[in-house]
Amino acid sequence: MTVLETPYHHGSHRDLLWTPDGSRPAKIDAIMVPTVRPPVYLGMAAKLASHLGCTLVTLHSGRWTSAGAAAERIGSGVDLIAIDVPDPSTLRLMNFETSRLLAGTRFARKTDTSAKRNLGLLLAHALGWQRIIFLDDDIQVPDPGDLQRAAGLLDTYNAVGLENRGFPDNSVVCHAFRMVGGSQKSFIGGGALAVHTSRNRSFFPEIYNEDWFYMLDPGKGIQSLAMAGAVQQSPYDPFRNAHRARMEEFGDVMAEGIFWVLDQGHPLDAADARHWREFLTRRRGFIEYILGHLDKAPVTGAERERVAAALRASLGRLAHIDPGFCERYLQAWITDRAGWERHLRTIRRNLPVEPALRTLSKKGCSPIGHVAHPARGTTARG
Repeated sequence: MTVLETPYHHGSHRDLLWTPDGSRPAKIDAIMVPTVRPPVYLGMAAKLASHLGCTLVTLHSGRWTSAGAAAERIGSGVDLIAIDVPDPSTLRLMNFETSRLLAGTRFARKTDTSAKRNLGLLLAHALGWQRIIFLDDDIQVPDPGDLQRAAGLLDTYNAVGLENRGFPDNSVVCHAFRMVGGSQKSFIGGGALAVHTSRNRSFFPEIYNEDWFYMLDPGKGIQSLAMAGAVQQSPYDPFRNAHRARMEEFGDVMAEGIFWVLDQGHPLDAADARHWREFLTRRRGFIEYILGHLDKAPVTGAERERVAAALRASLGRLAHIDPGFCERYLQAWITDRAGWERHLRTIRRNLPVEPALRTLSKKGCSPIGHVAHPARGTTARG
């Protein structure tokens, strides 16, 4: 199939990354896994934590998993902190302006992935951890040493992503673009991301592509980022239903629109209302372009219709996105970024595990349910 290029879309943002020649391995404080799947999906992370001698933090919600079930499945060979994540309103997270702006609108995100990752950041801060790895439960890591090398690069970079060499991790729209022969790559993301928690004081907003926002810097545009090592994303069906495309659209517009500015070497404040008017027109042209080329996709007629339905859902949601709202959201994110740095300073540091966990609930709310045990043969903390 001929590779398609289009002026409507940047198929790669990798020029924003550094690719270092090498690094010395460094100790990892913890691997953090947000999950809603049954504990069997934690097998990879448990093996990695055991092999690397670091703590495994699992963050659970939903009907299919719990801290207790995870602890039973993982056993005593891993230094484990398994947390039952309650309603985010009970957690000692700040009241984000970005969340308030989306609350009650069609753009509100109905998952707790961002809350789990932010809770992980607060826990790391309270325990005095500096080098952590965010790892999704559907990611395989062929070489555990890649995580240590990524952690070593945190001496220089604020965050280091591992290259996904498995199933591509893209939005529904970008998957469709690749399907019709478009030149589309994956960027680094929260599915396999090493972060330096002392130098990097960012947060994950409640929006699709929250990990891209985590990597931004209000002054510099983007933080110092690198890509090193490799992971493999497990396959999934991006076109299983049109709802996924609809729910991704606002976050995809915001992230791709901001990165369009950064790709051209411009600062974040170039993403003004004029930019968003132009970008929203460009986004509509991009999705319509894919729809117009679906006959090139090497799939059955039924599959092609599923892709078309997803793209039409994206267009439907796109029609409700206003340039001024995009500008307000970015300004709210800048406000939240500064507020999050102040919020971190209210969290006590270098605590034992149990006091650290207690400090992460709001005053007057029940303590976080959890199971914490050291690996067999080590001394319990807290």
